[in-house]
Amino acid sequence: MSKVKEELFRSTFCFGLILLLSLHSTKARLIKSLVDALTFGIDAGDFLAEQLLPADLPPENAIYDFIIVGTGPAGCVLANRLSANPNWTVYLLEAGGNENFAHDIPVLVPLLQKTNSNWNYKSVPQANSCFGMNNNMCGLPRGRVLGGTSSINFMIYNRGNRRDFDRWAENGNFGWSYNDVLPLFKRVEAASLESFKYSDYHNTTGPLSVETVAFRTQIVDAYVQGAQEAGHQLNDYNGKSQMGVSYVQASTHNGHRHSASKAYIDPIKNSRKNLHILTFARVTKVLIDPITKSAFGVEFLHRNKIYTIRARKEVILSAGAFNSPQLLMLSGIGPRDVLTSVGIPVIKELPVGTLLYDHMSFIGPIFTVNTTEQSLFFTDITPMDFVRFYDGDPYTKLSSIGAVEALTFIKTPNSKEPDDLPDVELITIASSLAGDYGTGFKEGANLRDDIYEKMFRPLERREHFSFLIMHFHPQSVGSLWLKNNNPEEPPIIDPKYFEVAEDVEFILEGVKEAIRITQTPAMQKIGATLHNIPTPGCEHIAFGSDDYWRCSIRTLSYTLHHQVATSKMGIYSDPTSVVNPQLKVHDIRKLRVVDTGIIPFPPTCHINAASFMIGEKAADMIIYEWE
Repeated sequence: MSKVKEELFRSTFCFGLILLLSLHSTKARLIKSLVDALTFGIDAGDFLAEQLLPADLPPENAIYDFIIVGTGPAGCVLANRLSANPNWTVYLLEAGGNENFAHDIPVLVPLLQKTNSNWNYKSVPQANSCFGMNNNMCGLPRGRVLGGTSSINFMIYNRGNRRDFDRWAENGNFGWSYNDVLPLFKRVEAASLESFKYSDYHNTTGPLSVETVAFRTQIVDAYVQGAQEAGHQLNDYNGKSQMGVSYVQASTHNGHRHSASKAYIDPIKNSRKNLHILTFARVTKVLIDPITKSAFGVEFLHRNKIYTIRARKEVILSAGAFNSPQLLMLSGIGPRDVLTSVGIPVIKELPVGTLLYDHMSFIGPIFTVNTTEQSLFFTDITPMDFVRFYDGDPYTKLSSIGAVEALTFIKTPNSKEPDDLPDVELITIASSLAGDYGTGFKEGANLRDDIYEKMFRPLERREHFSFLIMHFHPQSVGSLWLKNNNPEEPPIIDPKYFEVAEDVEFILEGVKEAIRITQTPAMQKIGATLHNIPTPGCEHIAFGSDDYWRCSIRTLSYTLHHQVATSKMGIYSDPTSVVNPQLKVHDIRKLRVVDTGIIPFPPTCHINAASFMIGEKAADMIIYEWE
C-alpha cells in the first residue's frame, strides 16, 4: 500500500472508530451497524491490496533454498533466522494479507474475529459442549494474516510449565527439555517487566516485546489483592513457578500489539533481498516424489493462478495446527482411510490429524461491582484515547488486551498432577461479552443471539467483570480430517470437547475458586456480586449448584486457540507421531512441520509463546544441519 493510501486508510479507519466510540450510546443496533461497516472496510482494504498491489511473484521454474508455508510465530522466526544467511534464499507464503491499524490496537481484538484475518473455522456439532452456540458448533478462530494467530489473538504471553517440556523429553524427544528450551524462550523476548527486571528467567534484548499491560482498572487491583487474601501468592508465571496470581504479561510494545510479523519480519523485510514474501498465496499441495519420498516444492494459488516453486533444501510447513495437517493430507501423507476416501494417492501413511487436544474454557461466572467507569466498554473510549495511544501513551484503554487483566494458576482438589503443575487458569476480564455490545467476541464464539440477549444484554453499561475458566490438561481427544480433495475446503474438525466428563469437573472447581476469591474483603469492598441471570437451558437447575455450573459450562464453552498434537512430535516407534524430534516428517525427506501442531500433549500455557520457541528451536536445527 502506498504511503498516501496507507494514510488515507488510517485516517478513515480512525475517524470511523472515533465516531463509533464517542457515541456513548446504548443503542446496540446502531453500534453493530457501525462495527459492521468498519470490519467491512478492513476486509475491503484487504481485497484491494490483493488485487492491486505489486507482488513478489516467483519467476518460471524458480528454485529457493527454503520454502516456508505460513507466517505464524514459528514461520516468521524461521524466515528471519534462515534469511540471515545471505547465501540462502527463502520464500515465505501467507494465505492472508498484511496487518493494518485494527490489528495494532489491543482492545479491538474481538472485532478481528469478524474479518478476513480469521479463517473462521467451526467445529462439527458437539455432543457434550457448545450447547449455547449456533448448531452446537464451537467457533475456532485462527489467524489468516501476516503474523498468523499472533495478529488476532488476545496477546497473553505464557510460556508453560517446566514439567511440560521435561515430559516431551521423557517421551524420547531429545533436546526439548525445559533446560533446553528456556534459553530459546529468553532469546525470543525483550521483556519490560518492572517487577521482574532482574529475573534470570527473562531477557531484554530479543525481538519480541513482552510487557505487563500498563492500563489497569480498579477491578483488577481489587482482584489481585483479593486473590492474595485467598492464599494465592503474587507471582511471575513465566518465572520459576506458575502457581499464584499475576497481572497479565502480553506480547505488546508500548501498549501496541507486537505480533510475530512486527517482531521478526518488519525489521528485515526491506533489507534482505534473499527473503521473498508473498501474501494472499494459498498453498494447495506439497510436491513430493512418490519414488524417492522427497519433497521438492509446493503449488499455490495467487490471484486465481496456480504457481509452482521448488525447494533446493527443504519445504517447511508452519501453517498451524489445522492447516499443516490439511496440507499433509492433501499431499498424500496421512491416514490411509482418509486419503483413499477422498481419492488422494497415499505416499506415506501417518496418523496426521488423528490427535487433537485443546484447552476448553467456560465463559463465566460474571460479577457486578459498585465501581464507576471501570468496566471496559467500547463506547467509553474517547477520541483523546486515540490521540494519546498514537502519541505513544501505553496507559489508555486502547492498550487493554481485549479487557484481559490478570491470570491465576490454581490446583484443584481432584488433581492427579504434581503440586507445582497447575490444573486450571482463571482469566480475569474487566467486562464480558457485553463489552463490545455483542459485535465481536460473541461472533468469534459463535454464540446464539438468544443467549446474548438473555444473559449479556442486561450487562451493557453496567459495571461488571467476568472470568474465563480454562482447563490445562484435558483427557478428551478430538481429530480432524479432509472433507474432500479440494484444498479450498476447510478440514472437518471434531475436538470432542468434554467427551470425558472429568474435564468439566476441573472447570467446575475453577468456578468455585473464582467465587471464593470474590468473597474476600478486597473484592467485597467493590461490591462483587454474582450475576444471577441463569444460563438459558439451565434454568431448571438450582442456580449456583454444582449441576447448574456443569450445565452452564457445557453451554458457554469457548476455545482460546490452543490446539495441539495434530502433527505430533515423537520418536519413530511412537505410532501416534507424525514428525521426529527434529520436526522432520517420518520417512519423507526435505519436509518439516514447524508449528504448534507438533506439541505432543496439552501444555500448561497459551501456545503463542511456545510457537515462537518452536520456531527458534527449528531454526537452530536447520542451520546446524545445512551450514
